[in-house]
Amino acid sequence: MKTLIIYTHPTHESLSYAFLQKTIEGIGENPNSGEMQVLDLYAEGFNPLLVFNENKRRRDMHKDPELERYREQLLWADRIVMIYPIWWGRPPAMLLGYIDQLFASNFAYRDTGGLLAEGLLKGKTAVCISVMKGPAFYPLYWLNNAHKVLMRKALFRWVGIKKVKFFEFGGMEKKNGRQAEKLNKVQRYFRTARA
Repeated sequence: MKTLIIYTHPTHESLSYAFLQKTIEGIGENPNSGEMQVLDLYAEGFNPLLVFNENKRRRDMHKDPELERYREQLLWADRIVMIYPIWWGRPPAMLLGYIDQLFASNFAYRDTGGLLAEGLLKGKTAVCISVMKGPAFYPLYWLNNAHKVLMRKALFRWVGIKKVKFFEFGGMEKKNGRQAEKLNKVQRYFRTARA
């Protein structure tokens, strides 16, 4: 199994980075895991801004030469792991900019003329690992589970990825937030995961 990890946090001094390290460790300890690539969007200097003009049209985004390497990573991967904080009830703008540009029509999905698109990334799996300052119940009860709906239905299901696992941890800035326990939970998952 080939795993692409997309890490989205501006620093390596964060709890998100600790989850990245535990993910890498767990995959490394799993005899069923194969190759792994890590894409650190901030360290990479990824430009999240969409630009459309007379030279750069939205309908051509699926063949933008500046994004070719990133498209190749997504095609290469059997499993896509996204690690990010929840800010204002959603992933960071950097990750959303990556999604806007990479999960493009005629690459990640194809319009069918009907209500639903044809997902072109079928057969892949996804794991979302997110942390937030607020309590764990906040997204479910206050935001109607907007984060999970966005990632599961509006993104992954649309492009054909049906198997999506979430680790959504709240209260992560508390002294008693059980951070070590949650880090170990993620490491154990990747140590034993088969897909």
